[in-house]
Amino acid sequence: MKWKQLIEHELDETYRSSNNLIQLLHESDLDWKPSSGSNWMDVAQLLMHMTTACGVPVAEFVNGCDGSPEDLAANQLTLEDMLPPADHMPRVLSIPDALELLEKDRLMAMTALKSCPEENLEKNAITTLWDNTPRPLGYRILQMAGHLSQHKTQLFYYMKLMGYPVNTRSLYLTSP
Repeated sequence: MKWKQLIEHELDETYRSSNNLIQLLHESDLDWKPSSGSNWMDVAQLLMHMTTACGVPVAEFVNGCDGSPEDLAANQLTLEDMLPPADHMPRVLSIPDALELLEKDRLMAMTALKSCPEENLEKNAITTLWDNTPRPLGYRILQMAGHLSQHKTQLFYYMKLMGYPVNTRSLYLTSP
């Protein structure tokens, strides 16, 4: 299997299963967050984060922006801007808003992937804010699919804690 085929499959399954979980939510769930511990995103913040967790960085990686300190400086951002405390994170306005933003992010990821030559996925090595070791572009894109998947799993556990009857099938189901 080639990089593009592997990545496209992973992105497709992750976005579809994320979409299906989000569709189970109710508007009244948006303010919910775990009651113990600290620095938790509420559901609306988690959904907003999911809608930029993959497609935005994939497009940036493919277009040559790796989130290096130089890129942050060019955009007048700091690491604190990139990783604010949960109570400062943006929120979706509604469940339909989250679904629309997730679809836009999916299209951004898929468009970027389609525009990238297969050989670039193997030969172009990039670093990231979290890892200064050069790694193949294809690997970095798979990391972003994994990032979305981790937050999908976070949403899954939020839903379990809220009493939703979700199970392992719900976590991976890619068709309604």
